[in-house]
Amino acid sequence: MRLDRERFRIERPWLGLGLVVSMAVIFVADTVTNLEIAVAVLYVAVILISVRFDQPMMVLGTGAASTALTLISYGLTPRGAPEAGIANSALSIVAIGATTYLALRIEAAEARVRQARSELAHMSRVTMMGELTASIAHEVSQPLAGIVASGSAAMRWLAATPPNPAEARRAIERVVADADRAGDVIGRVRRLVAKAPPSRERIDIVDLIEEVLALTRSEIRQNRVVLRTDFANDLPRPIGDRVQLQQVILNLIVNAAEIMGGLETGPRDLLIGAAAGGGQIRVSVRDTGISLAPAAIERVFEAFHSTKPGGMGMGLAISRSIVEAHGGTIYAAVNHPRGMVFGFTLPLDS
Repeated sequence: MRLDRERFRIERPWLGLGLVVSMAVIFVADTVTNLEIAVAVLYVAVILISVRFDQPMMVLGTGAASTALTLISYGLTPRGAPEAGIANSALSIVAIGATTYLALRIEAAEARVRQARSELAHMSRVTMMGELTASIAHEVSQPLAGIVASGSAAMRWLAATPPNPAEARRAIERVVADADRAGDVIGRVRRLVAKAPPSRERIDIVDLIEEVLALTRSEIRQNRVVLRTDFANDLPRPIGDRVQLQQVILNLIVNAAEIMGGLETGPRDLLIGAAAGGGQIRVSVRDTGISLAPAAIERVFEAFHSTKPGGMGMGLAISRSIVEAHGGTIYAAVNHPRGMVFGFTLPLDS
């Protein structure tokens, strides 16, 4: 399991304390040692660790502090050959400066990579929303039709002789409820396609899955898929980005529904599960569609490799990137007797 930058940010206070302690130890060793060696070169390791903060000013500040401590240590060193001290200090300062420059370049390059990954994930979400346009329109049209029907009923009850305020009130309550339903659908779509920086929050996985199912309900019905869910009780809440994890689940569900929609015979069962154990939470999407060959399973998460006719081959690749950025793993396996299981795990520890 790969340690990702987001989890590292959670450990930032301990990392900062470790940097301070390391610099203090190097300073003391550089000041009191009798050895004619450039102890201050060890500040290079501290600068490289500071890259983990994802803050260029932190890297620059660490480099400046290391240079200052090197000069102070030279001034406080009570003994030793002055020429050797000057040479060692100069060598250390050059190494610190070069490392700081390279660390800033590395940080800038990684920032560009993260930005490109975010842009690609956003484009994928927008593309998927385009594919689900008919499904979303159907989900919105139902409450709108209910609003019209209930509004007309309320007007009839009020125009009756005598008027019936109780029935009119119930009809208006149905109008409000349907308006809330339509607003919820639109809100989910807006949150999913919003271009926002990644966030870190405690996530209710069941609530997350149910929001995605609300967006894909018409897609599931259109492909005549029988949906079942199996959620464990009192699931712990992992830390992650809500929108990004929704994108992963949305991609897995839509893929399964579309694959089964192309079947001519056989069951079309979709089972979505969530369980916890072993310090992690597991989400699985199990279908009765087409079973992939072992060679295809090995490549299924590669970019531009699609299992759907006309597919871009980016959905699963982006999903893998998102899950691994959360410190988790994504997997695919054959569902016996037919179909596939796609799922992912997320760590529960921070």
